[in-house]
Amino acid sequence: MDATWIVSANAGRARFFAQERADGRLTEINDMVNTAARLRSADTETDDLGQRAASNSRHNTGAPTQPSGYEPNQTPVEHQTENFARDVGKFLLKAYQEGRFRHLVLTASPEFLGVLREQLDAKVASAVSAQINKDYTQLRANELLDRIKAREKT
Repeated sequence: MDATWIVSANAGRARFFAQERADGRLTEINDMVNTAARLRSADTETDDLGQRAASNSRHNTGAPTQPSGYEPNQTPVEHQTENFARDVGKFLLKAYQEGRFRHLVLTASPEFLGVLREQLDAKVASAVSAQINKDYTQLRANELLDRIKAREKT
């Protein structure tokens, strides 16, 4: 199949559209939602890390301990975003291997586009014909197509 897929995504949602012909309409084929992105940070960050947690304990009878200075490599939000991008990448790889699309257009919020690029398999990345760093997840299919066509003309 010579279809083009368009992915419109941000850290909380990814919508997948198929276009069978260059002059054809878009058909929405999937809508993935990252439920973790909708949680408050207090719901995802559960405990203090390092010695700070022990320093407030009643069992700490010695001198006050210094904060450990430990900083995680990723915040919980960044980790959830990366996991969601990985899920999107897996979905695209499976569809590509099944021959469901040949060309791919990525439209994503600037923050999410870089994370998504890192999670794409090399085969899927080679199918990317355009990348637009805009969040179009709230647009209807015809509006999304109009925005992409307008960007191609410039």
